[in-house]
Amino acid sequence: MQLRRRKKETAEVFTESMNDIMFFLLLFFIILSTLVNPNVIKIDLPNSKTATEVHQGKVTLQVDANHNYFVNNLPITIDQMEPVLLAETKAKQTNSVILVLDKTLTVQDLADVLQIGSKLGLKMVLSAKTSK
Repeated sequence: MQLRRRKKETAEVFTESMNDIMFFLLLFFIILSTLVNPNVIKIDLPNSKTATEVHQGKVTLQVDANHNYFVNNLPITIDQMEPVLLAETKAKQTNSVILVLDKTLTVQDLADVLQIGSKLGLKMVLSAKTSK
């Protein structure tokens, strides 16, 4: 009487569908990464050796190289800047505004924006990227 099995069972892992799963995950993350910041305005920031982070929830004023103005990614004209900044700072209950200015702008452009902020009694913080 022979009690042993003739065929020994082994564990197998089928990995044929692993390629499909990895492809769909890659595709998902590529699509998701493009949707992270859909309203990004292209601005080349000036360099700084040191930088500190400012808390989110502040009002941002962006000016690109073509003198287009944006408050919290909403396009405005320079004539609309004063009432829009006043409304946004009251809505967020802050008196700080983060300035994101393109490095090709002149000092006069910065002075114009700072003058409006000074008139409204706002604290203006200039944004810069760190140079390593």
